[in-house]
Amino acid sequence: MEHIIAKLLEDFEQGKMTRRQLIKSLALTATAASAVSVAPAAAADGRAFKAMYINHVSYQVADYAKTRDFYAGLLGMQVSLDDGKQCRLSFGENTYLIARNRPAGATTTRVDHIAYTIADWDADKSVRDALKAELKRRGLEVRETPGSINVNDPDGFPVQMGGKSTL
Repeated sequence: MEHIIAKLLEDFEQGKMTRRQLIKSLALTATAASAVSVAPAAAADGRAFKAMYINHVSYQVADYAKTRDFYAGLLGMQVSLDDGKQCRLSFGENTYLIARNRPAGATTTRVDHIAYTIADWDADKSVRDALKAELKRRGLEVRETPGSINVNDPDGFPVQMGGKSTL
């Protein structure tokens, strides 16, 4: 699934698809992934963790308010946590698009990371420690925040993992 998402993001960043097409494609990908009822096999070299769904996509834009109004007005996304620089746009049951103003000097709109909700993260505090240990065992540089763990995937794309309220 990561390769599908990476390809979608690459197509978007290269101008081959619109923001609307990207969001629709990501939503369809997440829906298809959650519909699969195959139990994950444990990784041969370590513990497998189960991503439950895409928690959010973080999106850097020229004017977050225009992006907010576009998605809220066109696709009915619910606006929350709007601080004047960024907001959360909710859709589906547990998925968000975080629209934020891009850094000063940046000239392109881009997806800066994707966050996944990990099974049992909120209910079992040992999941975080076990995931962190597994990521380190695999030689990945782990960056921690209060509610999540962040790493780069094999292609260097930032990935965030945590619970339902991961931002």
